[in-house]
Amino acid sequence: MAQESLIRLQCGKVGKESAAAKFAVATLADDFSIEEDKPYAELWMGTHPSLPSRDLATKRSLLEIVQGNQGLISQDISRQYGEKLPFLFKVLSIRKALSIQAHPDKKLAEQLHARDSKNYPDDNHKPEMTIAITPFDGLCGFRPLAEIAHFLSTVPSLQKLVGEATSKAFQEAIQGRDTSDLGDDKDKNKKALRDTFSALMNTDKEKIEAAAKDLIESAKKEGEEFAGGGGPSNGGKELADLVVRLDGQFPGDIGLFVLFFLNYIKMEPGEAMFLKADDIHAYLSGDIIECMAASDNVVRAGFTPKFKDISTLISMLTYNYAPISEQKMSPVDYPYVTLSATAYSSNSSVILYDPPIEEFSVGKTELRKPGAKATFEPIAGPSIVICTEGGGKICAGGKVEEVKEGFVFFAGAGAEVVLESGTEEPFVTFKAFCELGGKEDDGKAERNGRL
Repeated sequence: MAQESLIRLQCGKVGKESAAAKFAVATLADDFSIEEDKPYAELWMGTHPSLPSRDLATKRSLLEIVQGNQGLISQDISRQYGEKLPFLFKVLSIRKALSIQAHPDKKLAEQLHARDSKNYPDDNHKPEMTIAITPFDGLCGFRPLAEIAHFLSTVPSLQKLVGEATSKAFQEAIQGRDTSDLGDDKDKNKKALRDTFSALMNTDKEKIEAAAKDLIESAKKEGEEFAGGGGPSNGGKELADLVVRLDGQFPGDIGLFVLFFLNYIKMEPGEAMFLKADDIHAYLSGDIIECMAASDNVVRAGFTPKFKDISTLISMLTYNYAPISEQKMSPVDYPYVTLSATAYSSNSSVILYDPPIEEFSVGKTELRKPGAKATFEPIAGPSIVICTEGGGKICAGGKVEEVKEGFVFFAGAGAEVVLESGTEEPFVTFKAFCELGGKEDDGKAERNGRL
């Protein structure tokens, strides 16, 4: 019997009460319980073997379903990605800082998985995109070098850990070339950054804890004057408050010093950023939509009681440095959708977050009036849709389903998908999808060619 093109999903999760837990309740997972002691919550949507979604009606795993009918994800995607979805879609709610981490590229993931499958459960890379659904803050990528040099000069406890000689060598190495675009200058800058960051990460735990006490004392006492008044990106009081807040969560942690090397980013709902494999980051607070290549590999080094692999982290990073503006993404209008007259007149919208990789893109639909409708052209790939606000109906392959906040659906390749609002409040959905060599990929290639 042919498999239906539209399947309501039951999705796995962990964590405490939050947006992710609230949406998880709506999936009616059999074993659902809110764990109040967890500082975060995740709602996983996809076929990753660690926690595959299930058909709500039959309880069959989505992984089993697509392996039994490769046409649901398309023959091309099935061949290229081993009969499973190429992406993992998540809602992540953060109430306490998550680990300072990076995700390996494909080659390193294969090596780590072969060496240590317990801590590195698969052999895939994990580029990821983050879209804020509530105010969010985090650490992302290395700061511009001049900012790091400023903090090495104005935060005595940081300079003490790195070492005066190493700090001086860094300052001298980047002087006059910190913003140069010349390849040779960039290579020298990256080496200087790696040497300095390595010096910090290899510091003894006892020295870090002692230095952290001095750091916290300075942060509490100096306020606006902390860290030389801050850098161009962050004020002294903002950094002082951040240091005190994070010390309250992870007292004496090395992450308190790593933050002076990394961009501190704040995002409002709808703002997004993209992280390539080997990009260092830490999510600190907020509710986000995440989409990533289908992997659960994480190399951690701070703000965590879990397994830390500092030597691997130091060796794997690209040591690219840039202001946070270069990692933020700007959505574009989604071109392959038709809005009804009611949708147009109510200022409804469909926008596309389109990172420079083939595994996934994410569309956000906001229908602002009952009866407003968005009709998506069929694509040669699978989609997963989650409702984050409001409600209405979804139709695909001739099947119509009611949609409420937290409901999750899988739509098979080749199916026209129609969303229709049924509430006075905005009907908001996010749709993760993949299409190889189709109109979505063509548009992505064109946009990436302009970057």
